[in-house]
Formats: sequence, structure tokens, C-alpha cells
Amino acid sequence: MSEEDLNRSLVSPRDRFGNRVRKNLSAATMQERVVASDTRALADTYARLDESGAAQQAAAVVLGARRRFIAGEGKSAAYALLLATDLSATLSNIHLIEGRALTPIVALTDVRETDVLIVFAMRRYSAEVIRLGRLFHEAGGQLICITDSESAPLVDLANVVIIVDTGSASYADSPTPVVAVAHLLSTLISASAKGARRRLTERDRLAQELGLYEPDEEALSEN
Repeated sequence: MSEEDLNRSLVSPRDRFGNRVRKNLSAATMQERVVASDTRALADTYARLDESGAAQQAAAVVLGARRRFIAGEGKSAAYALLLATDLSATLSNIHLIEGRALTPIVALTDVRETDVLIVFAMRRYSAEVIRLGRLFHEAGGQLICITDSESAPLVDLANVVIIVDTGSASYADSPTPVVAVAHLLSTLISASAKGARRRLTERDRLAQELGLYEPDEEALSEN
């Protein structure tokens, strides 16, 4: 069995813990293994993106949409929040579906062809996110799926699929390549977004007006 096949067969964190975490391993050895596996996973993810062009395709879809929805459940909710936060700084109509202010049923009520939904769907694949993606697609919206396998749910329905290698030496699948992809995607989108510089300038002004951040003492002393 290949390393990738073994990784995919270890479905739950409990399975991975039993296979990868040994009592006789030192902290230094465990750190070395995690760093090495994360480095490989990140390199593999970037290589896939170079070959497929999926990140650039996804950026084009997002830029061409009128409303941009982002969703993820469990651990993937953090990835969705990260991407939504970064995109909101440079782009309008960014909507995070988080189950409170914006619930799936609200988002699905008025889907248009010009809408796009970016879903983070990592194993063990949230049933709620899969339903949301399927219903959004059926309602006529565009779907971008960021996931960890070519056989994952929603792959066959998505307009653009970004495959992320989450292989790890830890009991937890690696978040490093997923975060890197979110960062890359937000950078590609923001670089081509009309009015991005103006929005960032206005945000800086408003942040100062609202007193959102502590003064940078070092910068003040230099002035």
C-alpha cells in the first residue's frame, strides 16, 4: 500500500493517532516528521495547482461573480473565515455562511447564475456542507470546491475543483496546504479586483476613526 493510500484509509483522527503517534517517539522526532510531511504536502499541492491552473480558474470565477458565498463546517469553518476575511478587505459582496447571521437556508433562497459558492470540504466531509453545495449547484449558482481528494463529494458538481494534499505525520490532517491555498486564492483575486487599493485605503482610514487597533509605538517613535 502506498503512503497516499494508507493516508486515505485512516479515516478518523483516532485511526491516524494509533498509526502515527508512538509513545517511544521523542518530541524532536515527532516535530521532524510533521515538518517533513507538511513540506511534502505543500510542495505537492503547489505542483498540482501549477499543472491544473485551478487557482487561477477559481479566481476568474470569483471576480466574475456578483455575490460570493464561502462555507465550511468544523475545522473547515476556520478556512472559510480566513478566506472571507481576506477577501472582504479588497472585494465587495463577500458572504460567509456561518449558521447564525447567514444560514444555508437564507443563502439558498435566492441563488442566481451570477452567484458563486466556495466550499471547503475536507474529510470526513460535513453532510451539511455537501448538501449546501449540491443545492447551490442545483439552484443554478457556480460552485468552487476546495477539497482533499479527486473522489470527494461535490467534485463532480463543481465548476472548479482545487485539490489539496493534507497528508501528515500527525493524527490531524495537515491544515498547512489548505491555509496556503486560501492565501494564494485571496492574493490572486485581490490583485485583479477593481477598487482594491481604494477599499484598503478607506479601511485604514475607518480603522483609525474607530480606534480598532493599538497604536504602533515603534512607528510613532520613528516619526
